Amino acid sequence: MPLSRFAALQWLTFAAVAALLVYLLSPILTPFVAAGILAYICNPLVQRLCAWKVPRITAVLLVMGGLLLLFALLLLIVLPLLENEISQLATRLPDWIEAVRTHLLPKLQQWFGTDLQWDSEALKNILLSHWQSAGGILERLLPWLGSSGGAIIGVMVDLLLTPVAMFYLLRDWNVWIARVDELIPRHLHTKAKEIIAEVDHVMAEFLRGQISVMLLMSVYYVLVLWLVGLQFALPIGILAGMLVFVPYLGMIIGLVLATLAAAMQFTEFGNVALVWAVFGAGQLIEGMAVTPWLVGERVGLHPLAVIFALLAFGQLFGFFGLLLALPLSAILLVAFRYGKAWYLSSTMYQKS
Repeated sequence: MPLSRFAALQWLTFAAVAALLVYLLSPILTPFVAAGILAYICNPLVQRLCAWKVPRITAVLLVMGGLLLLFALLLLIVLPLLENEISQLATRLPDWIEAVRTHLLPKLQQWFGTDLQWDSEALKNILLSHWQSAGGILERLLPWLGSSGGAIIGVMVDLLLTPVAMFYLLRDWNVWIARVDELIPRHLHTKAKEIIAEVDHVMAEFLRGQISVMLLMSVYYVLVLWLVGLQFALPIGILAGMLVFVPYLGMIIGLVLATLAAAMQFTEFGNVALVWAVFGAGQLIEGMAVTPWLVGERVGLHPLAVIFALLAFGQLFGFFGLLLALPLSAILLVAFRYGKAWYLSSTMYQKS
């Protein structure tokens, strides 16, 4: 039965209020959204364990423990690699300073027509004494931590809140689904369940496409960094590729680690610039080609629509919007399909 104009107005008002609330609350919604996405991904595993007569809470703890182990393995890759690269970079720093003095400084003097003063020994002593007194990565970050304490506390709260919210969502998943089902108007129940099933299908295709993006970008970064000659191409490439599911995170972490690795390995700045070009090209390929192809086509979105969704939601909601850009676009796509069908069958369209 088609909706009356008053009913349609009610639903549009409800949608507008919900969108406004999401916009206003977006700064605090990130951990809950992240927990919801992780719970949606992990719920099939929990359901399968429950089908094997494993208690629901035990199944949730097992799945979350496996996810935590995966994150721990990523940290075990990143932290020793980062510590090793920074310590080696400290030993190579004097050579870099001397290379800048002998190669770059004369060119700057020629371009600007001024006599630039450069005390290499003093600069070396200052930098080396700073590195030696630092003692570790955490200690080197203390000045930044002190000046950004509020932001760091916020990030820590989000990191702690996400698994807590995820646990309760997974534990009570079936209860939440049943409660939402009860709230659907009975005369719309059949059509609503049909739409929800299609949204679920689109979301599943989105996740499969995102996994394909992660695997393909891992192969790209490992292969191209290896061709460039970077010694740590394998761990850096895998890490950068696996983290592309969070927009820009994989590229940023991979770029930082690759820059440090290149700085301690190569003596020429051109090689470091080549590593930067690898990540710049990777970001363009992932954003403009791979994600639209492997994700957009799976969910039925045109590549331009995928690119627009990333830019639009990122502009409106920041990092929170980037996290939700493609899933929300998939949901809106389903809503648009049904809205288009309703419009084409309406008297407003068919009136001659």
